[in-house]
Amino acid sequence: MPSALPDGDPAPRDGALPTYALAGLGERPFGIYLHVPFCSVRCGYCDFNTYTLPELGQQGASLDTYADAAMAEIDLAATVLGDDRPRVDTVFVGGGTPTMLRSGDLVRMLDRLRERFGLADDAEVTTEANPDSVTPESLRELADGGFTRVSLGMQSAVPHVLRTLDRTHDPANVARAVDGVRAAGMQVSVDLIYGTPGESLEDWRTSLEAAVALEPDHVSAYALVVEQGTRLAAQVRRGEVTMPDDDDEADKYELADELLTGTGLGWYEISNWSRDEATRCRHNEGYWRGGDWWGVGPGAHSHVGGVRWWNVKHPNAFAQRLSAGDSPAYAREELTAEQRHDEEVLLGIRLVEGLPRDAISPAGRSAVAGLIADGLLDGPAALRGRLVLTRRGRLLADTVVRRLLGW
Repeated sequence: MPSALPDGDPAPRDGALPTYALAGLGERPFGIYLHVPFCSVRCGYCDFNTYTLPELGQQGASLDTYADAAMAEIDLAATVLGDDRPRVDTVFVGGGTPTMLRSGDLVRMLDRLRERFGLADDAEVTTEANPDSVTPESLRELADGGFTRVSLGMQSAVPHVLRTLDRTHDPANVARAVDGVRAAGMQVSVDLIYGTPGESLEDWRTSLEAAVALEPDHVSAYALVVEQGTRLAAQVRRGEVTMPDDDDEADKYELADELLTGTGLGWYEISNWSRDEATRCRHNEGYWRGGDWWGVGPGAHSHVGGVRWWNVKHPNAFAQRLSAGDSPAYAREELTAEQRHDEEVLLGIRLVEGLPRDAISPAGRSAVAGLIADGLLDGPAALRGRLVLTRRGRLLADTVVRRLLGW
């Protein structure tokens, strides 16, 4: 089941934000995340806020009505952010499986953003998709409507690994989907998962080589996390499958970096590689660089000017609140200066550019020499005033963060 929402302070019914949060609006990157909570099946490892259609079974949320509910929140966002609201730099439609919606509905939501906010001239507009959920015609409709990028959930090229993950797509459809995205004139990214129970190092090599053969613009590779409350966690607890091993996952990360880098894909964030700067996921960079974003949809999280909030989880509750003229926000928090600094370090150190040395407190700077000696930070970069992870440091990024923050 989806993970629980965090606690927080009560969110106002009208969604209003403190004046200080709006003060620097437009000076930072501004993105919109659109959450589409529908999936055809629930994968055993997933704890995202997603629902199969039989799980909903009530009025208020459906494939046919969801776009209208999302557009109502877009209207609310425009009202809350006011006349000085910025144009949108990036849009990311995630899920779930966004392409379970009709392409026309995805374009309608983008059109509403264009009407209420305006899009930057070079706006990046991404949708996630399962390989089986797109056709050449649907992809062309997305491209014609303003989408620039598709992120395909490949996960693995090995059938037994896909079965363990409860992924239902045919591996052969990945190549067809990539061809369709490219023919429509959009950038293509593929997402991979490593560390699945039963996946060997050679299985992972097979998946990497299959992904590289597709010649994507971008690859994301994430270590499998066994989340409490998922079917996979129950299987691990019962001894039916073996918990992924840290050393095994480290070997697989190093193999990914070697193969991807060797074919011209450079890392720019711990789990992400791209052809060049122009093919990075700018929307995600906005998160990592402390930008502003509004998350539309059930369970979606937002951040503007140091205020973070999150919406009610269930699609029906989400639709009903908006239908009543209320904000769907469940709770929020106003970040302290200390929290904002900690997040700057936690997220910024993940990037290939690293952090400026003077962004770290004196206590944290005293740990730098030891981190270099341990092979976790790049020594020459530190001499230039930047704290940049080595490959080994990427594997132990949490340790680096703790030492830089003096935890």
